[in-house]
Amino acid sequence: MNRREMLLVVGGAAVAAAASSVVAPKAAQAQPKEFEPAVAGEPNAAWGAKADALTPALTETAQPPLALVRAVADPSAPLRWRMEPEGEGLAGRAFKKGDSFILDFGGHRTGHLAFRLETVGREPDAPARLRLTFGEVPSDVAEPLYPYNGMLSGAWLPDEIVNIDYLPQAVQLPRRYAFRYVKVEVIDTSSGFSIRFEDVKAIGLTSAKAAPAPLPSKYSDLARRIDAVALATLRDCMQTTFEDGPRRDQRLWVGDLRLQALANYATFKQNDLVKRCLYLFAAYRRQDGLVAACVYEKPKARYGGIHIVDYAALFNVALADYLEATGDEATARELWPVAKRQLEIIGQRINADGRYVDPGNVWIFIDWSPDLHKDAAIQGLLVFAHKRTLDLARKLGVQAEVADYPALIERMTMAARGYWDASAKAFVSGPNRQVSWASQAWMAIGGVLPAKDCATALKTAFGRADAVKPVTPYLYHYMVEAMLDSGLDKDAKALVESYWGGMVKAGADTFWEVYDPAKPLSSPYGDIHINSYCHAWSCTPTYFYRARGMVA
Repeated sequence: MNRREMLLVVGGAAVAAAASSVVAPKAAQAQPKEFEPAVAGEPNAAWGAKADALTPALTETAQPPLALVRAVADPSAPLRWRMEPEGEGLAGRAFKKGDSFILDFGGHRTGHLAFRLETVGREPDAPARLRLTFGEVPSDVAEPLYPYNGMLSGAWLPDEIVNIDYLPQAVQLPRRYAFRYVKVEVIDTSSGFSIRFEDVKAIGLTSAKAAPAPLPSKYSDLARRIDAVALATLRDCMQTTFEDGPRRDQRLWVGDLRLQALANYATFKQNDLVKRCLYLFAAYRRQDGLVAACVYEKPKARYGGIHIVDYAALFNVALADYLEATGDEATARELWPVAKRQLEIIGQRINADGRYVDPGNVWIFIDWSPDLHKDAAIQGLLVFAHKRTLDLARKLGVQAEVADYPALIERMTMAARGYWDASAKAFVSGPNRQVSWASQAWMAIGGVLPAKDCATALKTAFGRADAVKPVTPYLYHYMVEAMLDSGLDKDAKALVESYWGGMVKAGADTFWEVYDPAKPLSSPYGDIHINSYCHAWSCTPTYFYRARGMVA
């Protein structure tokens, strides 16, 4: 089971107030327990072959550990622990049964661990058995991973027990990990010998090429650090696809791709990787042509079998972004029928007044917040997707195929304005007239009111203690995007510095999948040890700085 698939079982997100406790969703609009059928269509072999031909080579970079460290409990730290140096390093040290140590590689990487195991004492007459725990953050190696109480498969937990049968021996673990820290525990050897670790190294993997230059000195030190962490996040998620997280899922998702691609256009410029991902989504769709929310890449590319309304609509936006960034009209033209089909399918649930009506058996994501009512947000998002799809059609000269779009967009916009509450000075959603950041953000991005009115709505939500806030960097991205679209540049800058800067101040080397500043131990999955701490949808501050002109 993976992060989004759990909804097929539990019917809604759950948020952990601490690593071992789960808070049930409070939202009146819980996710459905039964989804509409997902039947794979016939793969498009030609598009699959194009995607295969675009598979990038991975660059390997070896990194020795910088220090031995120890974990120190720290109640003031957001994740409860900090690291302190310990000892002089591994050189010359021998370890026996029951010994352990923690290596610090000085920064996050996605890749393999390699070392040479030597012996001290008599000739080895037994294997060495080791437990290796890989940590993106200190709590991964400071706290026991078991008993595990999360909703996702415990097979994702970043630990390994290995037996080294013949000593001395060079070892490279075949499984790929995402880590900064490695805790090594010697479970057993025989009593007659000890072991030494030599030539220890992390072998980092990425398809990203040369990193862009750091931000210039006109940016604050905090902004430059935020940008550097965002670049590291994107780099370590850039493998043979844009993975959502190299630690867990390791999969291609539409929502993550759109944000990774925006950051990539402004930084690494590996545009063929975006192209490969677009062809993968197009090649492996549902029987009726709906794009899957995710695609499995290994051992071979195949249909993901999960569908999210907002992600299907954002495929079109990602394709329009790709054309704008690259000028690759041939690819956009070839994939245009896929884009058009997404809104044909979604449009079956748009009523005569232009309002999207949730049928109750589809997944609308928007954010992991369990309290969020999503009707207003999905309406604004779909207005945005239709506008971007119409713009794409015009650039390709096929606007006659969507001649009904201008009138449809007008009806959808009028329906979106029906969520406006003049007395609250904000968009509201649901029977309780909920005010949320999500509703204001997507209505602003959709441009359903003039920018000054959207700015008022955003500031209203931002200032209300009872407004439902995001719990993921994914939705925080769209809040910042909405602020920039609405002329709130200073507010956008302040939000990036407080939110992503908060992770930096908490010691993040890469940005996290979930971060709630008020509850930093939150997890949608019931256990923080299954959270991803290098996650694609959190990499976009570098896009805001480099492509949107946000100066700090």
